[in-house]
Amino acid sequence: MPKAWSPRCVRSILGFALWLCVGIAWAAESAEPIVPQADLAGFKQSILPVLQQSCVPCHGADVEEGNIRVDTLDPDLLHGADVDWWVEVLAVLNNGEMPPPDEAELSDEDRSRVVEWLSNEIQVASKVRRANGGHSAFRRLTRYEYNHALQDILGLPWDFAKDLPPEAHSPDGFQNSSDMLHMSVTQFETYRQLARKALLRATVVTPADDASTGPPPTKYWGITMQDAAQIEWRKQAAELDKVRKEFAEDADKQQQEIERLNASFQKRHSRPYFYEPASGRTALASWAYHGAKYAFAPSDVRPQMPDSFDCVAILPSGGNSKLIVELGDQIPDEGIMRVRVRAAKTSATDAYTPSMQLEFGWRASNEGRADMRVSTHDIPVTASPDDPQVYQWDVPLGDIYPRNSVRKVSPMGAMPSPSEYIRLVNSSVSKGDIQVDYVEVATPVYDHWPPRSHTQIFIASEHRDDESDYAREVLQAFMTRAWRRSVSAADVEQKLKLFRALRAECGSFEEAMVEVLATVLSSPHFLYVVETAPTESLSSHQLATRLALFLWSSVPDDRLLELANSGQLADADVLAQQVTRMLADPRAQRLSQHFVHQWLDMQLLDFLSVDRKSSGLSLSLKEAMQREPVALFEEMLRDDESVLNFIDSDYAMVNERLARHYGIRGVSGNHFRRVALDGDPRRGGLLTHAGLLAMNSDGKDSHPLKRGVWLLESILNDPPPPPPPAVPEIDLADPRIAKMTLKQRIEDHRNHAACMSCHAKIDPWGIAFENYDALGRWRDQVNGQPIDASSRLFNNELLDGVEGLKRYLLENRQDQFVRAMVYKLTTYALGRPLAFSDRASIDQITRDVRQQGDGLATMIRAIVTSDLFQTSSNDSTDQT
Repeated sequence: MPKAWSPRCVRSILGFALWLCVGIAWAAESAEPIVPQADLAGFKQSILPVLQQSCVPCHGADVEEGNIRVDTLDPDLLHGADVDWWVEVLAVLNNGEMPPPDEAELSDEDRSRVVEWLSNEIQVASKVRRANGGHSAFRRLTRYEYNHALQDILGLPWDFAKDLPPEAHSPDGFQNSSDMLHMSVTQFETYRQLARKALLRATVVTPADDASTGPPPTKYWGITMQDAAQIEWRKQAAELDKVRKEFAEDADKQQQEIERLNASFQKRHSRPYFYEPASGRTALASWAYHGAKYAFAPSDVRPQMPDSFDCVAILPSGGNSKLIVELGDQIPDEGIMRVRVRAAKTSATDAYTPSMQLEFGWRASNEGRADMRVSTHDIPVTASPDDPQVYQWDVPLGDIYPRNSVRKVSPMGAMPSPSEYIRLVNSSVSKGDIQVDYVEVATPVYDHWPPRSHTQIFIASEHRDDESDYAREVLQAFMTRAWRRSVSAADVEQKLKLFRALRAECGSFEEAMVEVLATVLSSPHFLYVVETAPTESLSSHQLATRLALFLWSSVPDDRLLELANSGQLADADVLAQQVTRMLADPRAQRLSQHFVHQWLDMQLLDFLSVDRKSSGLSLSLKEAMQREPVALFEEMLRDDESVLNFIDSDYAMVNERLARHYGIRGVSGNHFRRVALDGDPRRGGLLTHAGLLAMNSDGKDSHPLKRGVWLLESILNDPPPPPPPAVPEIDLADPRIAKMTLKQRIEDHRNHAACMSCHAKIDPWGIAFENYDALGRWRDQVNGQPIDASSRLFNNELLDGVEGLKRYLLENRQDQFVRAMVYKLTTYALGRPLAFSDRASIDQITRDVRQQGDGLATMIRAIVTSDLFQTSSNDSTDQT
């Protein structure tokens, strides 16, 4: 049997190739400028004979496997059109995938010669093509970047972009790619309307004829659970009265029935119920939308929260524990709704910590209704029953959609019902009941007047009495932040002319300024990311913008703009310090959220559709699956852990729901935390995350092909070739095939000549995950048959299940994975597809990261401080 290329040989050749590249780069910088030339003589003398002997028999004129003919490839990588194919040839040689073990022999010496020549030519060609490039990553902001930018400029954590459609994903999987982000003329008007709406929400625009100088009046609801339970107590009293009347002539029977009823009034319930601690009396909390009989009326004066209570509402743990508090039809369209709930655990000795969510909803009729979560995170309820605490949510009403459309049309008590409500939800997945004794709602609430979002725009100034001068100051400050650069006097004057033209038509200075500022936020200077000519260094302000978009998905803050204005940001040490500062900022969570979601193609999980009852995929489990990869990325970024922990780690990031799914004990609560795995190879790293496995299943069972393709594309950045046309499907109607295990069916399918070349590269990676079912749960058997998760790679290396897969990647593919991570992060950071001309830079960043321990934060700093990040984009359409 032909000898496979050994991992040690691979590492030796790669090491020599890296040394060679460093030497070439040093020589190019030290010597007189020369014009690099393609080594065509070396190709003809040393490389072509090897290719003709070992590659052309399968990739030549007679046989053309994989749609590639090696004999016709242009060996001039510096100028020729076949550089992508040569990059693929280098990849399969480096990975030992070619030639196949059962085909032509390729000695280590010949393999080394070809790899060395290709590595050298590719590095030189990459630098030459980058120097001659001409592309600019001119693009608009993505939906999420636009939203975060408005949040930071206006100082409000609201959803300003909910009316914009999400972007499509580029072939690399990213939404911020310059190839995808363009805009029509008509879209500018949409952005102007969105900007105007955002500014009106953030500011106080007082008409000239409005003498009011204070905030809008606040309405208050103060609801004790004794008040909320009155309907239920009356129902019980009515039942007792009915028994007394029914058995008035039979005193013994009457007493017996009364005792039976009173005993039923003492029992606990699995749904929300009211409870009087003194008497032990309970009653299920009911609700009906018609008639508004459960609605509470607001007050203009804030009620006093009572010091004690004689009744509580119990929210048992479980899937449907939701207490409705109906508030009527007087909740405004905008402003903050503050909900304060005094609550506690029901047991002081219970080790479990329950969690609470807040929902908002309405039901106008049998057909018209809506319920939506308005709390951004679960609140752990830690207070003991003898010392309840107040838990608070501030909800931006303008973000709630849809609202009850008849609340301003239909009167209370009529149909359709105009009323709206909040729902308190015990979101715990296991044990832990919650008791609530008081609910307070206030809206609209302003902690400052005018709001800080208003004074952040309409800044303090000694020129407030001079509208023209004051408008100039407001515009100067606002435009600098929004346009991410110093603005010229001409820029400001142009907007001042618009202000003067509008002022007479507007009722107040603020109203006119909002219209002008809306044009600032709908200008290409705000909506587009603009860079200088290719291969030139970015300006300080462009560098600040690129850095802020990378780490915060937003605009630069004041500190970044100050450093850009002074020119200090271009200093390598200053730039590295800013990366450290920005990664420590809460806004860096946006990097974790958006990059991880796009890198791992998690839109597949977002749209995963399975039968919840039969599969066990509850909403809480799916949300935990969506959160797990982001939580791991955040943990590794915070501690600058090695990116190799994405392949395997000795811990997992889980909450209680996910821990139960994995069979991990001792985890309580809905918050994610680091949990040691004690050497269990079934978890740890990204590869065994339940959500990533589930999204690459067919909803009913595992799917080795999907899982293998995903690993190659997202983890190793080595996507398989597309399938050839007219590929035969697996015929499950064939009794012989129906009896096979899934692995046997795949092997049988792979025996088809048209399928072998693709599946030989894909199947072994996917088969290694066969111990995981459609939802990523571990299993040892399927239909009573033991699972065989072992398979051999194209180079005859054995992958023995997921443990063997992790071990193989860590022993043989470290360089490939670290480079893939650099590639993916850099693609996201630059906001454009990477080209072949970027290859040398990617390799240099990879070497730097490997030499410094592979830390995730280290990788981000290496990317930011690289020449690639600090220069404008490049125009080659050849992909790395």
